[in-house]
Amino acid sequence: MRGKRSKQYRKLMQQYGLSYGFRVPYQVLLDAEMIRDADRFKMDLVGGLERTLHGEVKPMITQCSMRHLYAAASEPGVSYLIDKAKTYERRRCGHRPEDYPEPLSTQECLASVVDPKGSKTNKNRYVVASQELEVRKHMRGILGVPLVYINRSVMIMEPMAEASTDNREKEERVKFRAGLKRGSGSLKRKREDEEEAEEKHDGAGEADISKKKKKVKGPKGPNPLAVKKAKKPTEEGLKSSVKKEGKESATGESNPEKSDGPEQGAKRKRKRKPKSGVEDGGVSLKPEVADGDDD
Repeated sequence: MRGKRSKQYRKLMQQYGLSYGFRVPYQVLLDAEMIRDADRFKMDLVGGLERTLHGEVKPMITQCSMRHLYAAASEPGVSYLIDKAKTYERRRCGHRPEDYPEPLSTQECLASVVDPKGSKTNKNRYVVASQELEVRKHMRGILGVPLVYINRSVMIMEPMAEASTDNREKEERVKFRAGLKRGSGSLKRKREDEEEAEEKHDGAGEADISKKKKKVKGPKGPNPLAVKKAKKPTEEGLKSSVKKEGKESATGESNPEKSDGPEQGAKRKRKRKPKSGVEDGGVSLKPEVADGDDD
């Protein structure tokens, strides 16, 4: 049950934060009876408030509530509560002893602090922790006031009041309708802006294409890491190459014939001799021998 209640309180404070702007640290107004009951049940008041509200709290007490404690100072244990209440932040309600010889009731004092102008709004976002039923009943009529009290050593936070719930739902409907109207207009504007941007982009793209030249992709070279590095010529290598060149030049000068040999020894074209039995114009050139000349 404790886990379920804690989950409900967390969700409730999230709703107060979204609808009425509550934020950490929460300003908690305490009355004299709340402090006395917490001591009677041996509760850690500030720790219980932080566990209930699920966040850091800033406990506050009004001048009138302090005067209520001072009036009961003769009772046992109240002097300790007075010293403890002095550590809380003092909220000036403006009800001075010179103007008000008797302190105002808790309901009147807290109402003047939470809603000083009577506009039924919790402008300063106070959380009211009170044991008096009349105080909580009056605070339910003010929009956005979380109410906390102690019941049998258990700290309880009341559900959101009906007036606060109705106002919250009304504001959500207004925001939803405004969002729909704004969204339809924004979609049209967005489409128009996109079309204009595309036209500008197309015009700029054509101009850029004319200016920029396309890079011609050629054959890729070998991987420079895989290519074997060329050896640098050393001094000994240079000397040996110079000696070889000197020897070759010396041999060329001593044997000029060998050098000219290939040019002189080139093969001559061979002329074909005419055959004796060649016929010119179908007439044989061989002498005819007459029969019987041997005689």
